Amino acid sequence: MGKTSDLTAVQKTIIDTLHKEGKTQKVIAKEAGCSQSSVSKHINRQAKGRKKCGRKKCTSSRDNRTLQRIVTTNPFKNVGEIHKEWTAAGVSASRTTTRRLMKDMAFRCRIPCVKPLLNKKQRKKRLAWAKDKKDWTDAEWSKVMFSDESKFCISFGNQGPRVWRKSGEAQNPRCMRSSVKFPPSVMVWGAMSSAGVGPLCFLRSRVNAAVYQEVLEHFMLPAADQLYGDADFTFQQDLAPAHSAKTTSTWFKDHGIPVLDWPANSPDLNPIENLWGIVKRRMQYARPNNAEELKTTIRATWALITPEQCHRLIESMPRRITAVIEAKGAPTK
Repeated sequence: MGKTSDLTAVQKTIIDTLHKEGKTQKVIAKEAGCSQSSVSKHINRQAKGRKKCGRKKCTSSRDNRTLQRIVTTNPFKNVGEIHKEWTAAGVSASRTTTRRLMKDMAFRCRIPCVKPLLNKKQRKKRLAWAKDKKDWTDAEWSKVMFSDESKFCISFGNQGPRVWRKSGEAQNPRCMRSSVKFPPSVMVWGAMSSAGVGPLCFLRSRVNAAVYQEVLEHFMLPAADQLYGDADFTFQQDLAPAHSAKTTSTWFKDHGIPVLDWPANSPDLNPIENLWGIVKRRMQYARPNNAEELKTTIRATWALITPEQCHRLIESMPRRITAVIEAKGAPTK
């Protein structure tokens, strides 16, 4: 005969039924096949309700609401800072309790999404651009060569400050970091189309109009020959100063290459941004010791990009444009 906690569901049902019929505990124990003490304890628990086990909570509902307000007000604080502010409000709780309660409130520590900082004029231009391109077909987008520069660091572990947010709040403005599009000290230039990727160019100096035109001459033109052959194509670039310089515009006219009009601060519209992300994720466990090893790793990883991956990214252009229209020109990620 087992303990009360060992009673089966059938035994508990028999005990409850016979007890309602007025049978003695001795008779019930015999019918249920358990000890009389187990019957007595089960009946008493049913009558009184089982008391909650465990340590008594050290915080009240009001304290918990205070914690939730602190996290919601500034979700970029770490646990130590949140705990310090919470206890300063008169709450007596440990740092472990703070973290546990935040988890119970469905807050999770995540890397914040980054969105470009757009003003009203830029949003309006993005919306107009998206409406103008909304009827473009996959065949038309396949004729576009997308390009971009990206900075690669030897260490990929530093992702910046994290944010406390709940599921579904990734795109909530208060849970996102703002970024301003400005040409940084770029290191790598690349291009892609639905047919695959072109050769990479590692930049040794700050990109001005003269440097950029050398990149176009020695890397973009070979990429065009590789990806399009003798077929016509349109070149895409962002509005960085070196790209929009008058001498650069003249270079494109002299070479007879049409350039796709492009809205400012719109990395979310450029599929090559996703391609850079793929490369960096694949390199996250690489540990190059110097710049040359880093370049070797980048080249090797870039070479693994397949035409199928590029084609899928190009096919996403209609969805990106639809998202911009639905967001009325606002950033979509």
